[in-house]
Amino acid sequence: MAAVQERDVFLGFDFSTQQLKVVAVDSELKVVLEDHVHFDSDLPEFRTQGGVHIHADRLTVTSPTLMWVKALDRLLDKVKASGFDFSRVRALSGSGQQHGSVFWRTGASRTLRTLHSDQDLDRDLDRDLQQILQDCFSVSDSPVWMDSSSTAQCQALERAAGGALSLARITGSKAYERFTGNQIAKMLQTRPEEFRQTERVSLVSSFAASLFLGDYAPIDFSDGSGMNLLDLSLRDWSDLCLNACAPGLRPLLAAPVPSSTVLGPVCSYFVRRFGFSRDCSVVAFTGDNPASLAGMRLQPGDIAVSLGTSDTVFLWLQFPRPALEGHVFINPVEPQQHMALLCFKNGSLVRERLRDEAAGGSWAGFSSALTQTPLGNDGNIGFYFDVVEILPAAVGVHRFDALDNKVSSFPAHTEVRALVEGQFLSKRLHAERLGYAIMPGTRVLATGGASSNAQILQVLSDVFNAPVYTIDSSNSACLGSAYRALHGLVADSGVSFSDSVKKAAEPKLVATPDARAKQIYDEMLKRFGQLEERVLQESRPQD
Repeated sequence: MAAVQERDVFLGFDFSTQQLKVVAVDSELKVVLEDHVHFDSDLPEFRTQGGVHIHADRLTVTSPTLMWVKALDRLLDKVKASGFDFSRVRALSGSGQQHGSVFWRTGASRTLRTLHSDQDLDRDLDRDLQQILQDCFSVSDSPVWMDSSSTAQCQALERAAGGALSLARITGSKAYERFTGNQIAKMLQTRPEEFRQTERVSLVSSFAASLFLGDYAPIDFSDGSGMNLLDLSLRDWSDLCLNACAPGLRPLLAAPVPSSTVLGPVCSYFVRRFGFSRDCSVVAFTGDNPASLAGMRLQPGDIAVSLGTSDTVFLWLQFPRPALEGHVFINPVEPQQHMALLCFKNGSLVRERLRDEAAGGSWAGFSSALTQTPLGNDGNIGFYFDVVEILPAAVGVHRFDALDNKVSSFPAHTEVRALVEGQFLSKRLHAERLGYAIMPGTRVLATGGASSNAQILQVLSDVFNAPVYTIDSSNSACLGSAYRALHGLVADSGVSFSDSVKKAAEPKLVATPDARAKQIYDEMLKRFGQLEERVLQESRPQD
């Protein structure tokens, strides 16, 4: 840690779907700056809604690449006007919405390198990044994670790999429409001229790093895991997957790198325009989900549960089992280990509906229902899918009594507990299928809106039979990026990520499991898995 001085500051950026955010932490890991640019309202000339363009087919979803470029200048201008001293920034890193792709036009590398040239900058310093880079992209609108237009390409990739499960065992996930390899394949097949004019393909994360670097930044292992292209066992691109998506693709990606890699110094453009030090290091950028794992400071065996509009589960995995559900990525802070991601669409909106219907619209009443009902809910189990769920791919409300008979309704208090227990049983079930196991010392880190409800968190603790902690992670991807910037400076000397961020505030213990919970929920989980399969079968279209 001798490399870090008292005056040093570390920046973390997040190029998310709707906004570009920045967080700065000092050498004590205290947040000293937070700011953002909102794409829709601050950059209305790009005419986005929610940061994206949804095309006529309703499947194709893109974002203007130059919008992200302009947003960076706009954000840094705001921060500079606030009086922030960029010369103190020792290192920076960042994250980008996962799976988005950027296609650089042939010759763009020469333009990027002019950002290093003081002679060129003397001539062009009155031009902003958007003006300098306006002709650098062969595809002006970047496919993003909301895109679902590449089904044919997904099917072709799975056939080439010998099936969906074979592909998951290679890359950590079955083929998904939003994943970059399938988007590249679609671009080659539907827009061959633009693809022919492309000399480099970036993820949103490596594209953003390239702006600071003034050269093409490599894709890091962790974000690269979300492309259906990276062989997790080799830590390199899979030739089988590359050739299935676009023959000759490897040179357009270059070799992936560990997530803690220091890529080089920030380019002269940022030194001259904003006052960065020429010694400021750029650490490899990663995806927003891996960056959030870093921001939450997960440790081996931990699980993070975000309780929002959609519920998300992050897992630190030592022994992953890639499957047909969920995603396995290379761990962004420990490259020899893994992380997993599970997403559930039916989160807070369903909890709010049951609050209104079964608890008189009162969170106090909702919490009281959880307090007044027993662990295990007398054997009653419910599935509440207001929209088609991801895991499982089912829809509708399905209630079962203690004898596994389907019933049409529950008493109000029973309904509330069936919802909350069912949501957490589902998370545990699917986490265990990916290789998660409760161990001594396992912690559950809770965040998101529902993490403020003590009774909900008690059910979470009981179902997982582990203590629950809460953390302030409204900007977890940004914060994780700032932490990773600091770690990048000391990683080569053997300092672990956890040691480099040990000064950060500790999460707060908010719930511990009831002594009866393990036996009750271990047994209940077996039934839940069987009933979930039954629900899934009932939800499938009948021939």
